[in-house]
Amino acid sequence: MEKIQLYLKESYQELVKNVSWPTWANLQGNAVAVVIAVLMLATIVFLMDMISKFTLDLVYGI
Repeated sequence: MEKIQLYLKESYQELVKNVSWPTWANLQGNAVAVVIAVLMLATIVFLMDMISKFTLDLVYGI
């Protein structure tokens, strides 16, 4: 049981003293960057899908 308590204490100390947490502004900026990247990637995949559908429709005459 002592090992578990020691582990929990050391883990807490690590989180409080050694981890550098991002600021709220930094976190918001990163979230916006991720949303923009996801939207760009979704748009690229959508365009690739539409181009391949158009090409296959021309080839097979469906």
